[in-house]
This record gives sequence, C-alpha cells and structure tokens, in this order.
Amino acid sequence: MREPVNTPRDIARELARKYSTMTHDELDILESILVPMKFAKNEVILKEGDVCRNIYYVDRGLIRQFYFKNGKEVTEHLGEDRTIFMCIESLFREEPSKLQVEAIEPTVIYALPKHRLEEVALHNVNIQILYRKILEESLIISQVHADLVRFESAQDRYKKICKLNPQVVLRAPLVYIANYLQMTPETLSRVRASTLLD
Repeated sequence: MREPVNTPRDIARELARKYSTMTHDELDILESILVPMKFAKNEVILKEGDVCRNIYYVDRGLIRQFYFKNGKEVTEHLGEDRTIFMCIESLFREEPSKLQVEAIEPTVIYALPKHRLEEVALHNVNIQILYRKILEESLIISQVHADLVRFESAQDRYKKICKLNPQVVLRAPLVYIANYLQMTPETLSRVRASTLLD
C-alpha cells in the first residue's frame, strides 16, 4: 500500500515544524510558493551548466549531487526523504552550476524558488528565520562531509554515515556510497564486512 501523497500544505507545515514556527498566514504564503516536481529513477533534476534557482525539499525519494573531475564522477551529496538540497554557489551567484543532481529512486520534490522566498521573507520574520535555518543546515552538512573525508579513517567514515544517514546506506547503490565517502567499492565492501564483525 502506498503512503498518501503529501499536499503543499503538508510540506509547508513540515518545513515550519523543522525550521521555524509560523502563523496561519505565513503557512499560507509558504504553501503558495512551493512548486511540486516529480522525477523518475535516474532522471536528471539539474544538469551541469544550469543555473540553480531553487532550494529543494525532498518529500520522498533519493537524490545524488555529483560533479566530474578528470572524467570521473565525484558524489558530493546523497539526500533522502525530508531533506533539503541546493547548488549553493550557483544559487547565490546566479551562475551555471558545476554540479549535477539526479534522482536515484522515483522522487517527489518541492522547490522553493529563491527569488519568491526572498520576496516573502522581507515581510515575514518567521519565513526569514526558516530561510536562514535552511542555509545554516546546508552549510553544516557540507562541512560535516568535508571533515569526514578529510579527517576520518575509512571505517569511521562508514560508521558515521550509518549513524547520520541510515536510509541512504540502506537505499543508495554501493558505488555511490563509496564514491561519497571517497573510497573504492572494494574498500567499502571490506569496511562493511569488518563493521558487521565488530
């Protein structure tokens, strides 16, 4: 049995619960700017060279942000249900993105167009708080990932992602998880095997 589909109102409430308290009017405003989007498995959400104009909230599904380096894909971020993603540099500089985003599973996303969000945030302090908290969270996620690959051993990297993103570990292909943790699939298989023995 499929779960009932969330409405824009449900998403507005979810965002308010997670990031900021809101009045009834503010929920109405937030709901009015949400843009629902659906993507099939392996469908591209944002391609390299596109300008990212939205903050995206994954209602359900799994996404991967990646870029190409020396002809190889490098996974920058894996996001699951009820998480935010954006290409932050492209979003704020309004320049073409170096990152690409694809759906790893059939995925339902709600876009928050940046220009609309900024317009309504001018007159609504709680929406302003929501906007700031989303950006803070995004920066923290990037920093956690940077520190993970910079300072942690392969074993600790894997343990940490299991703790922080258990759904990603269960649902994402092994090759993407290995890539995100900056290790080969073989190393990840060994690490997983030894973790099971711990």
